Amino acid sequence: MAGESGRWREWCFKNRGTLLALPAISLTVLGKPSRLGIVLGVPLALAGEAVRCWAVGYSGVTTRGDTVTAPQLVTAGPYAYVRNPLYAGNFLTALGFTLAFTGALSPARRAALAAAGLGSMLAVYAAIVPLEEAYLRATFGAPFDDYVARVPRLLPRAVPSEPQLGAYDPSVIARAESRTFVTFGAMLLALAVKTRAASAT
Repeated sequence: MAGESGRWREWCFKNRGTLLALPAISLTVLGKPSRLGIVLGVPLALAGEAVRCWAVGYSGVTTRGDTVTAPQLVTAGPYAYVRNPLYAGNFLTALGFTLAFTGALSPARRAALAAAGLGSMLAVYAAIVPLEEAYLRATFGAPFDDYVARVPRLLPRAVPSEPQLGAYDPSVIARAESRTFVTFGAMLLALAVKTRAASAT
């Protein structure tokens, strides 16, 4: 993907962690949790992280790099349902924390934080997914085109697609997800602190 568009997408990919951290920081600073929001949101956030762990077990540590790379085309596990399960998991986690952190805000402020956070996440993915797909198409050719024809980019299939390539290796999860686990824990800690502060007032 050449030209200014390609360089911009590469910059977004390299800095995707920082770009996606900004909405999370906004939630911890501006959010006001409620008990109902936590009850609804935290399980959803955990489900999103579970999807990530499932996906990382197939894709491995290459997903953490600053440049797009893939040693093989993976179409098994969650990749048999949706082409971007890591990003689907991230979105579920973000939605869960948005519910948890904004439950006690006014509807207008809750909607504004949700739109800003989830909207910025979608904007980042809109920038980097075409970059990733261009790399996969150039690297794997017809097998990737066949995969694209069978498996949707965003909304999962009801049943897994065949054929499925790749094997699950849970041993890579701790190494690949260490930063995500730290971030997730920090969000839970911030949620607990804000909840405790609110109950003390």
